Amino acid sequence: MRRRVTALCGAGITVASVLAAVPAAAGASHPVTAMEVRQAAQPTWKPCGTDRFPTLQCTSVTAPLDYSRPQGRQITLALSRVPHTASTYQGPLLVNPGGPGGSGLHLAGFVASALPTNVAAQYDVIGFDPRGVGRSTPALNCEPGHFAPVRPDSVPTLPSLERANVERAAAFAKACATKYAQVLPFIDTDSAVRDMDTIRQALGAPQINYFGYSYGTYLGAVYAKLFPHRVRRLVLDSIVDPTGVWYDDNIQQDYAFNSRHQAFLAWVARHDGTYGLGTDPARVETKWYAMRAALSKTPAQNTVGASELDDTYIPGGYYNGYWPRLATAFAAYVNHGDAAPLVAAYKKIGAVDAAGDNGYSIYTAVQCRDASWPHEWARWRADTRAVYAKAPFMAWNNAWYNAPCAFWQQPPLRTADVSNRSLPPVLLFQATNDAATPYEGGVKVHHLLRGSSLVVEQGGGNHGITLSGNSCLDRYLAAYLGTGTVPRSGGDVDAVCERTPDPEPTGTRAASTASRNGAALHELLGFRR
Repeated sequence: MRRRVTALCGAGITVASVLAAVPAAAGASHPVTAMEVRQAAQPTWKPCGTDRFPTLQCTSVTAPLDYSRPQGRQITLALSRVPHTASTYQGPLLVNPGGPGGSGLHLAGFVASALPTNVAAQYDVIGFDPRGVGRSTPALNCEPGHFAPVRPDSVPTLPSLERANVERAAAFAKACATKYAQVLPFIDTDSAVRDMDTIRQALGAPQINYFGYSYGTYLGAVYAKLFPHRVRRLVLDSIVDPTGVWYDDNIQQDYAFNSRHQAFLAWVARHDGTYGLGTDPARVETKWYAMRAALSKTPAQNTVGASELDDTYIPGGYYNGYWPRLATAFAAYVNHGDAAPLVAAYKKIGAVDAAGDNGYSIYTAVQCRDASWPHEWARWRADTRAVYAKAPFMAWNNAWYNAPCAFWQQPPLRTADVSNRSLPPVLLFQATNDAATPYEGGVKVHHLLRGSSLVVEQGGGNHGITLSGNSCLDRYLAAYLGTGTVPRSGGDVDAVCERTPDPEPTGTRAASTASRNGAALHELLGFRR
């Protein structure tokens, strides 16, 4: 949900007039040679390094807003790059953090620094802001401050709360339609993957390598469906179930996040010596919901009400590295009446800044356009009540997050069929207890992408699991990107890695390199896929 983006600058190139590219054999897996690279105008890259990623370079390319009218209105796509340094060059590796609405500019720097040096050196690691996101133009921001505190309680215990939240969702949809009427018909996954092929052409590459997290897995699968002969290597980590896009997927998330929140509360109970909230997870859960009820009546520092509390603790379902901070805030509020750590945690990982407003605008635009959603609010109410009765943690918060789609004015597109028999070996990664993209989706995509290999983190609950501290997973990733090697078992799962341990309580152990990498990655991935 929340994203931090540091501005990166670059120079651009127009590509609308050079949409043709040199064809390549489907499934080719050899390094790209100089003879295969298209002889055309190339982007002009300029330095845009940061303290953490000093070798980053930036540029931009243009693309048609509407691919059925390639000479019509143009948009810009912001790119970043860490260039290859090895004599063996395996082509561009496009990376995407998910979303929809996530900026990928800094992810290129992270991936290049987190991969083994000898592997990263063989690729130009390419980050990009998808259409409408971040440094790409136009960048959408339908309703600045939509998530400003304090919002109505997401759980509609009173009819007035339900009306208030419905009105907020409808107003957001109307603001988008009014402000971006000419753009919204073309903010969707299909257009975004065509942009990826425009980027490929601008780079002069006959094929791309691709590495996507979360929603980025769906983006990669749809690209592979539309352009199978352009795929050289494909890595999908924390995999969207393409058969549930998007209404059903969100309902499945609700159940999974409730289980993940209970795992957090059980962890708090195991560390009662640090947090003093009791040793019984059920009683700890009771205290958490009592805290929520109290904040609904009296928001902390006029900043954190019940909805903002949800926003603060939902990230803990994506990444357990947040658990110590969240547990400390929980304990301070319950045991000592001290709201300061809770407000600080909200500001750090729950609040939505301007980049988050942009990300949410793209999230809604893409998801509402990609597929059909119910337009009768009675259906949403009935479904969410049924979920809430069994899994209360995120049910209503998630419903309101997606509710603009009930009022979206653009007609939906046909849901993509990502089944594919025309790809080279593909490598998939999935944690069994992932809440944002539940495990079953990874298995489905494994079956849909013929010849793919699935590596599972057994018992893992984080979302985004490679380059995040699990050396077993990272060895499979490095072998694939280095030589194209994939594990094979012939079954539903081709390899299994043990999960990384849960974090230690605050202050009990210095952060390891692995945990620092995990924190850095999840800062870039953001939330809500």
